[in-house]
Parts: sequence; C-alpha cells; structure tokens
Amino acid sequence: MCRSGAVDLICIDSVSALTPRAEIEGEIGMQQMGLQARLMSQALRKMSGNASKAGCTLIFLNQIRYKIGVYYGNPEVTSGGIALKFFASVRLEIRSTGKIKSAKGDEEVGIKVRVRVQKSKVSRPYKQAEFEIMFGEGVSKLGCVLDCAELIEVVAKKGSWYNYGEHRLGQGREKALQYLRENPLLSEEIEKMVRSSVLETTGFLSSSSLRHPLPQLLEEDALQEMQ
Repeated sequence: MCRSGAVDLICIDSVSALTPRAEIEGEIGMQQMGLQARLMSQALRKMSGNASKAGCTLIFLNQIRYKIGVYYGNPEVTSGGIALKFFASVRLEIRSTGKIKSAKGDEEVGIKVRVRVQKSKVSRPYKQAEFEIMFGEGVSKLGCVLDCAELIEVVAKKGSWYNYGEHRLGQGREKALQYLRENPLLSEEIEKMVRSSVLETTGFLSSSSLRHPLPQLLEEDALQEMQ
C-alpha cells in the first residue's frame, strides 16, 4: 500500500494485535520469545523508506503492558519491542483522566483525556494538552473552544460564571457548553475570536490579513510597476 502511492494515510490498530507467522502456525501455549519485536523491527525497516518516498503517513496505535517483577521504576511498557520508539517521528501518550456524566448524572457520556508528547522530531517535545471525548461525537469541539477562550481571556470567568461580553453563558462549565450548543451563532463568533487571537499570537497570518504587506510582496509589486 505504501509503494502504490494511492494511499496517504495508514493506521495500524493495534501493534499488540499483529501476529507473527510462527505464532499463527504454532500451538497454543508454546513459548515464542521476541517474535513480535523482530516482526516490528523488520517491518519498520521496509515500511519507513517506502512511506517516505510515497509521502504516506503511518500511525501505529499501541497498548500498555506491565513488566513482571519490577519493584522500582515504571513497570509500564509498550508491546512490540523498542524499534517503533526509534523509528517514530512523533510519540503521543494518551491517558484517560476522568469520566463525563450527563446533566442528570445518571449515565456516562464521555471521558476526559490527557495527551503528552513523549517524542517529537518536528517540534518541541513534552508538551501536554487536555480535552474531552464525547461518546458518539468524538473530540468535543465546543469544549476546546471554551477552554482556549478562557485561556486567552476572550471569555471571562468570575467565580463559577462564564461571561462573553454582555452574554452570561452560565454557571459552571457544563451549563456554559449547553448555552453555546443552544446558540450556534454565538459559539461561531467566539471560535472566530479564538482563531484570530491564536494566529496573531503564533504569527501564522496570511498576507491578506496583515496591515502591511510582506517585503517580498512589495518587491514583486515594484518589479511589476517597473515592467
């Protein structure tokens, strides 16, 4: 699939489910030492080059296992050996930090997630982010917008109340989110404010949104006038 060039993204779910041929053909209960680690090491040597040439992104999902007889240090380890750790450009550790219940509190409607960048060859590692995943919906977009708006002071929080300009969103985060769901125009306005503020802060602004054009554009305009 990588060599074909027809696929831009491949997701393997999961590394722990990959089964070596010797394990498939062998009997249940037979000891197979390091088969999965060798499988991953050989596969990554082939796949990394092919994926790079074809411009294909590979995403490997993995699971946590526990080492036996560890009394000091972290007993957690990912399956499939250590080859994937070295080949990976970015490694993200995703953990559930809590559960989200409905307004009545009688059922669980989502989970709170913390993501930490364990390794990154393309940016600074060890950054951390927290967000919510709602069952049947995915990542809560409104929750991320509200958190960012509060962080950059687009939405003011006084005590437990959330306020946006003259609008009182609600007391508590869940009621504020419910208010934004019921008022999509207001939520879109807050999202635009957050996006523009983030772009100004990071400097990722297009030339059309700048008050003064970029020097390169000025030089191109001058050349056109001379011609």
